[in-house]
Amino acid sequence: MLAIALAFDLAAVKSEPNAERRSDRALENANAAMDAARAAYDRGDIDKAGDALDELKESVDLSYQSLEDSGKTPRNNSHFKNAEKATRALLRRLESFRDTVSVAERDAVEAVRGHVSEIHDELLNGIMTNGRKRK
Repeated sequence: MLAIALAFDLAAVKSEPNAERRSDRALENANAAMDAARAAYDRGDIDKAGDALDELKESVDLSYQSLEDSGKTPRNNSHFKNAEKATRALLRRLESFRDTVSVAERDAVEAVRGHVSEIHDELLNGIMTNGRKRK
């Protein structure tokens, strides 16, 4: 059931040759993984919810790495801006999910939320500083 819920297979996303499209598809996969995590948790399948959260984290990492691999500057680049908006939306969804899970599962959700927050901050910093890394 979890495999059906995911819109894309992460391995298929990784095979996309265009880095910007790979980033976009990875973020679509991250959203599908968020849906799958919530559905699995609602069914009481904590292990599958955790697997889906791991997939979400991997998808966000793949998206960010793909944008970095594109070699393009973040400023005035629609793919970087789309990734920033998508990760911001994922953060809101993760916060909502964190508030609904039991106390025992909150740390796992919070760890993924923290990681996505770091990626979001890197994207935003790149857009605002024209891709120059902070010192």
